[in-house]
Formats: sequence, C-alpha cells, structure tokens
Amino acid sequence: MTISLSTPITGSAQTGFTAPTYTLTADYAPDVNNGKQWAVTALGGTQAGVTVHSGSSVFTVMFSRPKVFRVLGKPNPTTGVLKDVPVNIYKFNVRKGVTPLANQPYATAMVRGEVHVPAGSDTYDAANLRAMISVLGGALSQISAGMGDTIVSGLI
Repeated sequence: MTISLSTPITGSAQTGFTAPTYTLTADYAPDVNNGKQWAVTALGGTQAGVTVHSGSSVFTVMFSRPKVFRVLGKPNPTTGVLKDVPVNIYKFNVRKGVTPLANQPYATAMVRGEVHVPAGSDTYDAANLRAMISVLGGALSQISAGMGDTIVSGLI
C-alpha cells in the first residue's frame, strides 16, 4: 500500500477551532495484512475539549485495501462483451471516542468510507480514478466545517 499520512496533519476548518493540527503515531490496523492505521497522540491549535487517543477513547485513522484483488474475466468470445465487471473496494475510517453524557463512559463515533474501483480501470483509466479522489479531497476540505455543523445540528 502506498497510503501514508505525514504528521502532523493540518485539519480542515471547523467552527470553533483555530488552526487545528493532529500528530500521528503509527498503529496496527485491525487486519495488518491489508490495512494501515494511525493514532492521534497530540493536538495543536485551539480545539477546546478535544482528546487524543487512549485505550478507552480511541482517535484513529485507518485505510485498507482488498484482501484479494478481483480481476477482469474473459469477454464473451462472440460479442466481445464482459459478463460482469468485478469491483475492488478500498476503505477508510476515522474513529473518535466521544462522551454521550456527563460522567458516562466513552462511546465511539465513526466515519466510514469506501472507494469502489472496477477491475481493469486502474490500468486503463487511472487518470479518471485519480480525478475522483482529487475531487473527494477538495470537496471534503471545502465542506468540512459544514459537515461538522451538520452532524452537530442535524441541519443540512
């Protein structure tokens, strides 16, 4: 896997935060054979009330790839058309311990995402796959504060 996070990460804008940064430490992913994980071990900027990773209150970022890569089958010898196109799924998640109520144990909030890549497109149409990821990063960066406001207020 070529996914790697540089530390510290500069966080996207969030209401009430000023210049948030997150220092990462390499950790073991739940499945070390196909994933990478980092724990947030230090914070920077102003982000009152935010906690770093601990055993009882996680703060991790994880990426994984398919355990077994799917490949294209053979086209129909008569029509030249593929019967189906298998998909390779890449996943990411961010887990964060949160307090549901005063004097209560932590619960875990999670953002999960998957990237579905049709087999064969990684070699035939890499530019469009890269464009898909580029727009995702830019879009998440642009809407980061709004997403934070939405998950707190429930309003879109």
